[in-house]
Amino acid sequence: MNQILVEKNVPCTLRDGTVLYADIYRPNKEGKFPVLLTRHPYNKDLPFYSHRYLDTNRLVQNGYVVINQDVRGRYNSEGNFYPMINEAEDGYDTVEWAAKLPFSNGKVGMFGLSYYGFTQLLAASEQPPHLQAIAPVMTLSNRRDTTFTESGAFLLASSETWGLESLAPDEIKRKYKDPALIEEKMKQLAHFYNNINEWYRFRPVKDWPPLKELGVAAAFYDSLDETVREELGERMSISHKYHQFTVPAYHIAGWYDNLLPSTIKNYQGMSENAATSEARENQKLMIGAWGHGVYTSTLGERTFGLHAAGDWIDYKEDLTGLHLRWFDFWLKGIDTGIVNQAPIKIFVMGINEWRDEYEWPLARTNYKPFYLHSEGKANTRFGDGVLSWEKPGNEPNDQFFYDPENPVPTKGGGTLFAGAHTYGPQDQRRIEEREDVLVYTSQPLEQPLEVTGPIKAKLWVQTDVVSTDFTAKLIDVMPDGTAYNLTDGIVRLSNQTTGNTVEIEIDMWASSNVFLPGHCIRVEVSSSNFPRYDANLNTGKTMIDSLESKLARQTIFHQEEYPSYLLLPVIEIEK
Repeated sequence: MNQILVEKNVPCTLRDGTVLYADIYRPNKEGKFPVLLTRHPYNKDLPFYSHRYLDTNRLVQNGYVVINQDVRGRYNSEGNFYPMINEAEDGYDTVEWAAKLPFSNGKVGMFGLSYYGFTQLLAASEQPPHLQAIAPVMTLSNRRDTTFTESGAFLLASSETWGLESLAPDEIKRKYKDPALIEEKMKQLAHFYNNINEWYRFRPVKDWPPLKELGVAAAFYDSLDETVREELGERMSISHKYHQFTVPAYHIAGWYDNLLPSTIKNYQGMSENAATSEARENQKLMIGAWGHGVYTSTLGERTFGLHAAGDWIDYKEDLTGLHLRWFDFWLKGIDTGIVNQAPIKIFVMGINEWRDEYEWPLARTNYKPFYLHSEGKANTRFGDGVLSWEKPGNEPNDQFFYDPENPVPTKGGGTLFAGAHTYGPQDQRRIEEREDVLVYTSQPLEQPLEVTGPIKAKLWVQTDVVSTDFTAKLIDVMPDGTAYNLTDGIVRLSNQTTGNTVEIEIDMWASSNVFLPGHCIRVEVSSSNFPRYDANLNTGKTMIDSLESKLARQTIFHQEEYPSYLLLPVIEIEK
């Protein structure tokens, strides 16, 4: 029987004297073993964060020491916590400490998801000598641009959720010493959290009552200040450090993950710019039909098959087995075949198949414009239109009014915040009934059409306000009319001259989907996606620091001179 020894709260002293504490799981037998390390701010004592998406018992049973550490200033560890800024140096020190433990053979790997995917990358950018390989899952490249803003819009709900759900509980226990007061504050936190949908609407966000009244999470309010974000930007980023990486990395992402763009960016950046040829040539990327930390076969309102799940990938292995093959090669020298496999493995939705690829974007991509047209079918409501490969001629514009006091509600997508129907594929038909959502739909397809890669909307627009947003959402419409979202995006137009006709580009992230015969391709165009993004007040100010809002008249053009279109990465289907 493989027995596991557990040591709780083992101290690690950093270069500045701060002591961090970790739980260590190791084989109950003589010898020295490679170490797998994870570092996070979410409480190492909770089983959810000890295991999350990997079976750490199996890692130990396969001959690894697993170390799970609370980062600086969180839970058992000493010091003051501030998101991200200490993780590079602290990660370096922890890797080197782990390598010198009496039961370690000196080879260290790192694993983890989201924040603790980023602790790997920050540590690896410092080049600790004993770090051999990493496996960052669904993580950041730059905290400022991937968890706070997107194309100029403030990621309101995820920022507020993280502050209240993740930062506040431990900070309350650290700040308040009276048990009765702690209990009172925790009950207050629960009340705020249970009513968070109402609190998303509060403005100005700089005075957001939940964290103000709890008296915690100063980092949340700091992040609202552009000057502070600029000052701390480099310490919260690895996107300018790809040339410093010397380790192989297995990047894992999801088509509906809120950090999909940054995970792809990390893979590309390290593949092209890592410091050594070994590191550049040994970057791997897997993208499943998954949400943030969600690896099930059913996501949102769609089921992709058992083989789509993280516990039975392509009917071959689970995520723990994948990690074992990765680390067995780099830390034990066992030829598991993983290095010789294709560098990219993606799940193609629609046909629901895994497929190997060799570059991103795919070299065989044919980028094709799919044009928006105003002429709709008979008796359609105002603003309905069609999508066609044909360029538009002399067609009337489409218009809608955007009211910041009644924004389009978020329903699904690559999101991460509290609330119902907030992530994954969801039926969009109720959203499409709104007068402030323009809907453009293709004819039913006669042949399957694969779209795999980065997707953009290029629109010619006009507004009658000084600042506003435009959004776009790509939809797969089933034969029965069900409309599932695939990707979406937003762009913020700031300090625009009222009445100017401008071309905008909306980054709609990336996807992989085969639109099957009988299905239609649809795009929704609007000006809000709330509370995923803050509602643009159309005044030049934002929800962060203002109350006043203004109604906007939005115009979408589709003429020969001003053609609006989706730019789709079409992949030829072999017959």
